[in-house]
Amino acid sequence: MTDNTPDDKILTKNQRRAAARQKAQLARKKQKRRQKTGRLLLQGGIALALVAVVVIVVVVITNSIKPAGPGPANMASDGIRIGQDFVAETTPALAADDEPVPSETTAASDTVDIVVYLDYLCPICGQFEEANNDYIAGLVDSGAATVEYHPVAILTNSSVGTRYSNRAANAAACVANYSPNSFFDFNTALFDQQPEEGTRGLDDATLSDIATGIEGVVDPARITTCIDDEEFASWVTNATERAVDGPIPNSTVDALPGTPLVLVNGQQYEASTPFTNEEFRNFVVTAAGNSYADSSTATPTPTPTESGAPAEPAESEAPAATPAATPAG
Repeated sequence: MTDNTPDDKILTKNQRRAAARQKAQLARKKQKRRQKTGRLLLQGGIALALVAVVVIVVVVITNSIKPAGPGPANMASDGIRIGQDFVAETTPALAADDEPVPSETTAASDTVDIVVYLDYLCPICGQFEEANNDYIAGLVDSGAATVEYHPVAILTNSSVGTRYSNRAANAAACVANYSPNSFFDFNTALFDQQPEEGTRGLDDATLSDIATGIEGVVDPARITTCIDDEEFASWVTNATERAVDGPIPNSTVDALPGTPLVLVNGQQYEASTPFTNEEFRNFVVTAAGNSYADSSTATPTPTPTESGAPAEPAESEAPAATPAATPAG
């Protein structure tokens, strides 16, 4: 039989209180440990975040102060000149601190100089190419003209942060360096697949696929590496700055007004939009005729051919070009 004396009841009650106090103390200790652990984790997370920020800042600073590398071969003028049969004129690469060397003009010969400054994201450049690329191809293939392309990147901030203008111009420089005779076809292909301004543009893998898919391309593996590594990124930036600052060589143009800038024998093509090939043909013939008339060794203007060489200018004065649309960039 259980002994329920008053002393036993008091002892049991005290034991319960002691047990309750012990449990409360244990609970407080656990809570403190949890709080301490949380503080350590939070501090560790903040520390890791700070480390990540520091790493990013260091990378950005390192990239910004990275010495500029040499330019691409075959672009000593900051452009690549394509001649008969789409063969590129070869030139040595510019050193990082060298100034570009303007191409020699051919105004005194029977070859027309066409020079195009372009941005591969520029929609007006795409419209010019669509209207006139086949005509220019005919002139170049037949030897009636040369065309010199100057890729620039003035629409860097118009591709949702992907820097498409820079990357595409770098890809063009890679082709000029490693497979220069493929440049005309690569330039054509980039405009055939031109993304819309304000979109992400083509990724590097697609740029590589376009470049290495050209028939007869040389060194496709090196071109791919060059595109992936942005080997000529610093040159793109410098060449763009040189064009924007001006002057434009072999012309009276003070500085790049926007893209496309098209020169024929040094004379600026002030086009109306939409572009028409008829208008550009007339301008080519007129500019060529003016150059020959100004030359001390004038020769007849190029005669028409099936390949698209410029026709003789009409006896009546060629119509004056209408005001140009506002250029991109």
